[in-house]
Amino acid sequence: MGFKILLLSLTIFLMTIANLLIAGITGKIAGKIVDEQTDQPLPGVNVIVEGTTLGAATDLEGNYIILRVPPGTYSVKASMIGYTEFRYENVQLSIDKTSRVNFKLSESVVELGETVTVVAERPIVKLDLTSTEASVSSEMIKSLPVQRFDELVNLQAGVVDGHFRGGRTGEVVYMIDGISVNDVYSGDFALEVENDAIQELQVISGTFNAEYGQAMSGVVNIVTKDGGQDYHGSFTTYYGDYVSSHSDIFWNIGSINPTYNFQGSLSGPLPILKDKITFFATSRFFKSDGYIYGRKAFLPADQSNFSALKQEDWIVQAHGQNFQFTEELADSLIENSESVPMNPEERITGQGKLTFKISPTSKLNYEFLLQRKDFKIYDGATHSFRLNPSGAYQREQRSFNNSLIFTQLLSANTFFTFKFSHLYTKFKQFAFEDIFDNGYVSTARLQDVGANAYLTGGTQNWQFTRSTTTILGKLDITSQITNIHQIKAGPEIKLHELELNEFEIIPELESRINPITAFNNNDYLHKPVEFSAYIQDKMEFDFLIINAGVRFDYFNPDGAVPTDFQNPSTSPIEDSEIRTQLSPRFGIAYPMSDRGAIHVSYGHFFQVPNFEFLYLNPEFDIFPLQSTPSPPPFSTLNTVGNASLKPQKTVIYELGLQQQLTEDIGLTLTAYYKDMENLLGTEVLETITGVRYGRFINRDYGNVRGFTLAFSKRRSNNFSGSLDYTFQIAEGNASDPNSVFLDQKTDPPIESEKELVPLDWDRRHQVNLTVAFGNPADYNLSFIAKLGSGFPYTPTFQNVRTAVENSERRPTVYTVDVYGYKNFKFGGLNYSLFFRVFNLLDRLNEKEVFTDTGRAGSTLQGLQTEGFRIRGVNSEDEFFTRPDFYSAPRQIQAGITIEF
Repeated sequence: MGFKILLLSLTIFLMTIANLLIAGITGKIAGKIVDEQTDQPLPGVNVIVEGTTLGAATDLEGNYIILRVPPGTYSVKASMIGYTEFRYENVQLSIDKTSRVNFKLSESVVELGETVTVVAERPIVKLDLTSTEASVSSEMIKSLPVQRFDELVNLQAGVVDGHFRGGRTGEVVYMIDGISVNDVYSGDFALEVENDAIQELQVISGTFNAEYGQAMSGVVNIVTKDGGQDYHGSFTTYYGDYVSSHSDIFWNIGSINPTYNFQGSLSGPLPILKDKITFFATSRFFKSDGYIYGRKAFLPADQSNFSALKQEDWIVQAHGQNFQFTEELADSLIENSESVPMNPEERITGQGKLTFKISPTSKLNYEFLLQRKDFKIYDGATHSFRLNPSGAYQREQRSFNNSLIFTQLLSANTFFTFKFSHLYTKFKQFAFEDIFDNGYVSTARLQDVGANAYLTGGTQNWQFTRSTTTILGKLDITSQITNIHQIKAGPEIKLHELELNEFEIIPELESRINPITAFNNNDYLHKPVEFSAYIQDKMEFDFLIINAGVRFDYFNPDGAVPTDFQNPSTSPIEDSEIRTQLSPRFGIAYPMSDRGAIHVSYGHFFQVPNFEFLYLNPEFDIFPLQSTPSPPPFSTLNTVGNASLKPQKTVIYELGLQQQLTEDIGLTLTAYYKDMENLLGTEVLETITGVRYGRFINRDYGNVRGFTLAFSKRRSNNFSGSLDYTFQIAEGNASDPNSVFLDQKTDPPIESEKELVPLDWDRRHQVNLTVAFGNPADYNLSFIAKLGSGFPYTPTFQNVRTAVENSERRPTVYTVDVYGYKNFKFGGLNYSLFFRVFNLLDRLNEKEVFTDTGRAGSTLQGLQTEGFRIRGVNSEDEFFTRPDFYSAPRQIQAGITIEF
């Protein structure tokens, strides 16, 4: 408590002296104005960003700088008595970047009031880029076949299924308007912004500045839209279905598997104080039954009996009725039962933003985001419930975020921002929400069938609930202290609260739940604290741009660790260690001309492991395997957390080149190297009674090296596009933090890797292509094509490893998506008819494979021989047909958008 008071006092003190800034959500417009005839600088020229209150006047050298400009497209006008007004239109600004707009004014020889207007082209080369990043504008988002922002992220060079340049998942910080929305328990984003609400999406996959922390692989920064002075509204709806010929893999694919979407937005000035307050609001309802179906042939309470030696003596109970087993009965039960979606999703999101322009020098934003998500996941455990879908887990997530952002201009070149946010997310998993529901049955029902058979009864009996609350306070100042130096600095404090409760339903008990001291009932509440501060300097010389900074991080985990690892469950405990570190960051950009630049960057990046690994198994319970009840779904049996884990560390080196090849085509070439250490792993310990267990420690390591080559063509002649290629080698001693412990659990134990091997997400070759045709104001047709080499896998035979870990490769994957729309007007409204097709070619991409064959469609695991049938109603071929091993089949959507 004393330290929290100290940190809060420090924050208030820093606010008072106002000496320091924020994770970037704005950019800068700068340039020089000279006389067209003499090339002499013109002081006192007024420069304004039209449609805003932002502007500046040139100094004695003709230079001007306009700070805190939100990302977007603007018109910039320069005017001075005796000179003709000059306007640049279509000036595009990105987060944390400088758009240079230089003017040459001529003495006024035209009629007073006339303005010379020039349409600016979006620069192909960003001269102040010191690390790899991509900015996706709202206009670009509208033209691509994507539905969610994470699809845009995965489209960037070097990003593979959420892994940034070979890093593990959970190593990326996700920010909305400069505020982190990561769920610190899992490391993933707690809620998402709908694409219609995004003004600009920035993806940093290389080194990043000192203002960004608690990330080792990348930054995703989303700036949301503000309301304007004109009212604007839209409504979008579409209907979709899966259309595929692969009915042998995807049950029920020939029937209707619907996807619905309804989304509306409204923005403009608030009727009261409309000159001062604007708003933007959007909401979306999305529902999809998914593409994986089961059949409700059995209920959880059904008790079939396949124990007899003769098949004719087997008893099959379905919906409470007993039948004598026959092959015909088994086929009939599967084919004629009700189809049930097993990977559905229903999501409701809402967002509202108020912008209050208190004065020309101060602004206040209030924003809320909420998300309600109900879904199911089809995985290896769920696969067994394909004929008994009522017994499988359901999942719920509820998240909301409230934030206040106050910005105050202190002088023409200095402003500060104070941010406050409250983020809450809650996750629940259960088969039935009511613990006394009659659907819960004894775990003996899970033993009624034999190996490789679908369950004919039973439920997944664990209930899991957790919640995460993060309160954030952040003070930041940006000061353009000279025309060369822009200083950013600021402190940040995060107060977390993590609560977890998991337990096994035991129907035989009157209370249905064991006491909290039992292994199958875990509960904890932790309140860790994070504090950080940074300072950085962006130096913009005519011949060089330098970004240099340093970051300090402090973490108090509010946990405890046992002192005796031979008897951890009864050992005395001690407080976990407090961790601190310094992270230097450095980047240089050298513009060779206005058509080319190179950059070099280097940085140290630290991140506390996802908090779920700090507090796992809070009572440090260790049980012999033979006497342990069914393990928790979110725990590894006999593994304990470690609240004293050190921060994980990555050191990144990067070298890049940008070059404009023609008026509309640019090339980017980037080479990078990442050295990763102190990654999360496990050590295997032994109790005084000889029981072995795992404990999380910092032991794993690895490195990543590769390069990306990208071509981009800005829109001209009704055509735009991009093409990028990534070559990458991602190696380490382990892909899964539990690897060492899992190796020791096998019989016989496997010796863990002591050399670098390909990581599970090591994709050596990745190609992304996007093309768009048409006039965006009238019509558009766009394509996204992706091609990637297969991920590695470890060969096995009869579940015994036959080669080095990850020494073989899965098949190549590729997909093509298409999107088209046509705009028209009717009755004073704007309409847009559109369609999307995902996986246009209906490609069966093999996401997972059987490790004895390296393919998703065949395996040697089966036990079936002539005259022998597995103890269940299905055949082995049916059981080993895994729809979750493949990517989604072709999906077609059609809809309409109405705007005013």
